[in-house]
Amino acid sequence: MNVPDKLPVLVADWLSYFEAFHPQTIELGLDRINLIRSELALYPQFPIIIVGGTNGKGSVCAMLESILYCAGYEVGCYTSPHLLHYTERIRIGKKNIDDQRLCDAFMQIYSACKVRDISLTYFEVGTLAAMYCFVQAGVNAAVLEVGLGGRLDAVNIFDADCSILTSVDIDHVDYLGDTREKIGFEKAAIFRKNKPAICAEIDLPQSVIQQAEKNDAILYRINEQFGFLKQDVHWDFWGPKNKRYSLPFPALRGEKQLQNASTCLAALDTLEEALPVSMSNVRQGLIEAVISGRFQVVSTQPLIILDVAHNPSAAMVLSQNLRATKPIGQTFAIIAMLQDKDIRGVIQALKNDIDYWFVSSVNSSRAAAADYLINELYEAEVADDSVRKFSDTISAFVFACEQAGKNDRICVFGSFYTVGDVLRYLNTHQSK
Repeated sequence: MNVPDKLPVLVADWLSYFEAFHPQTIELGLDRINLIRSELALYPQFPIIIVGGTNGKGSVCAMLESILYCAGYEVGCYTSPHLLHYTERIRIGKKNIDDQRLCDAFMQIYSACKVRDISLTYFEVGTLAAMYCFVQAGVNAAVLEVGLGGRLDAVNIFDADCSILTSVDIDHVDYLGDTREKIGFEKAAIFRKNKPAICAEIDLPQSVIQQAEKNDAILYRINEQFGFLKQDVHWDFWGPKNKRYSLPFPALRGEKQLQNASTCLAALDTLEEALPVSMSNVRQGLIEAVISGRFQVVSTQPLIILDVAHNPSAAMVLSQNLRATKPIGQTFAIIAMLQDKDIRGVIQALKNDIDYWFVSSVNSSRAAAADYLINELYEAEVADDSVRKFSDTISAFVFACEQAGKNDRICVFGSFYTVGDVLRYLNTHQSK
């Protein structure tokens, strides 16, 4: 590993340094990161919950973090990607990691990489940094979100006391395969011997069941070992060990959130000896769980919704939520996506929910060109006169705000970059 003339001192500088010496964004495999983990002696003794799946991971992590925090635990939470600041990825006690603490972790990782003469990817560095910070802070529990897949993802170097699989759908086909069976095999590799494996996917691929059997994991399936019943003004949960009645609806919006919430409660059921939580902890945690960019409402007149939906299954959930909140007026979409996503599948899922499409590109080497997106809209038989091209996401958003009346709706979606750009603009604009 090359030694810089001067070591970085800021988080952004450290990230740039690690990226420069391992420019490959994704390099699946655990050999290199395991060597650095050994050098750092990162063998945490606190309970670890690993959350994998195609969609729903962020919501599940947020609810677990919130419930455990309300129960009085010092909980570490590692998620990705971030919207505005890298420190959003690593939280302790529901607060973003302090810059200095993160830089200290990066320094330790740099030193270990230097000793071993190994370079790590951006995500691998972040994963080790998160766990280093959790260990140093002496957290009581950690919630870790899988970045991509599971079997060869950096998070999988740690053994989960409970594994969660939120959903299995088609995404990242270049790395995980082009069928749900192949993808399920990769994702279910986070299961561990004699440990609970909580599955929220209703249509569970056979490969997931086979992985659970192969790994001797204890499989808990939604609607079999746990589930929920929606009532008019509350909901009930039944699980492996407990039943919880008259629960408040989660603060997180969307039709899928009861499924996500019951998954969290099933996981906590299986961990009740190590991490007991009370009914009041559950109630408060569900109400206080927040996560940016997941059907996030930032205005009501007009209704402005931000959603990071970037694959067909997430787009279908967004479609359900849009139909449930259909306004009197029209719906304007701000869309910008990455080239390696199933763009046409996303458009097909949402084309009947949107009246006008404002298209742009994001600032990323993986960005889909606006012209490409427009062509995909036309291929999906979206009317030509409902599509308009913009030079950037903010121009599209500002124009939509100018066009929308108080009974209209604006929906920003397509990627974390898209939502992040608009959030950044709103934070700056509203502070003036």
